[in-house]
Amino acid sequence: MRDTDTLADRVPTVMHVRCPDRIREDVYRQVLELLADLSPVVQALPPTAALVELKGALRYHGPQVQRMGEVLRVRTLTRLGVDVRVGIGPTVTVAATASARVDPPGGVLSVTSGQAADWLASLPVEALHGIGPKQSAALHDYGIHTVGLLAAVSPQTVQRLLGGKAGRLAADRARGIDPRPVVPRTLPAAATVRLRFDRHVLDGADVRAGLLDLVVQLARLLRRRGQAARALSLTLQFAGGTSWEKTRRLSEPSAHDEDLRTMAYRLIDAAGLQRGRLTGLVLKGDDLVDADQVAQQISLDHSREARLVAEAAVDRIREKFGDRAIGPAAVARRAS
Repeated sequence: MRDTDTLADRVPTVMHVRCPDRIREDVYRQVLELLADLSPVVQALPPTAALVELKGALRYHGPQVQRMGEVLRVRTLTRLGVDVRVGIGPTVTVAATASARVDPPGGVLSVTSGQAADWLASLPVEALHGIGPKQSAALHDYGIHTVGLLAAVSPQTVQRLLGGKAGRLAADRARGIDPRPVVPRTLPAAATVRLRFDRHVLDGADVRAGLLDLVVQLARLLRRRGQAARALSLTLQFAGGTSWEKTRRLSEPSAHDEDLRTMAYRLIDAAGLQRGRLTGLVLKGDDLVDADQVAQQISLDHSREARLVAEAAVDRIREKFGDRAIGPAAVARRAS
């Protein structure tokens, strides 16, 4: 029986998964969870993609990597109602290029180590993962229309056309050289929302209304992700380019409007605004955790429980009719 190292050398070991462009963040998180069932090494590439290292999965699932991709598609379709495009290859570049060659809504394309060079060579140069429109236009001007031609040109020439680092990477990847590992990474540990005022703002009521708008956006974003914030940061941006920033920790992780609003108002009160001309606000949820990890405290505050029920109902309305369909009166007046 062959050992795993030998097996891993013979079959593609990187999977690149593309979700639909408009996938909701909570569904994207569930796709990541399904990927974790295949392999312990999953790298989230939000908002719609992910990488999976398959070497460790070969011992459990066997060498049929094409079947792993098909199993993933079946699971995302049956459990989440989402189809995915899956590319599998010996490197990140090959796997990501392969997933982009799968026609929507979904499918699986596996490229073995032995096939990779010839398969890449036949593709248009713009199909190579990492080549952007400006780079492909520069290569076309030089007569390089396929990845095979790009691989045949000297790296020094490619560097002159695309620039030092970009040219070196393009030349290497056209030849199938890509040593990048799949690095385990979940969703970002912070969530940020921003507001840029159309004019310099002096009115404290306008500032507070803008901050409330950001609170609603941030709380909604966290609940969509299934995350909660342990801390909140507020940055005030002033005319002239100066800024003020402060961070405070919440008493317990939360993604609820009421908790984030209370802390955000404390932060802006701490700024002691007098006549500062504000140009923008930045509100950030820091040190995020999965909402499932937040202990559910028994509450005797019936009014708070009622507000949480109302918040869930508002989320359902926004899900159906859009984020601006319902919200605080102060935010609605500001938007009008």
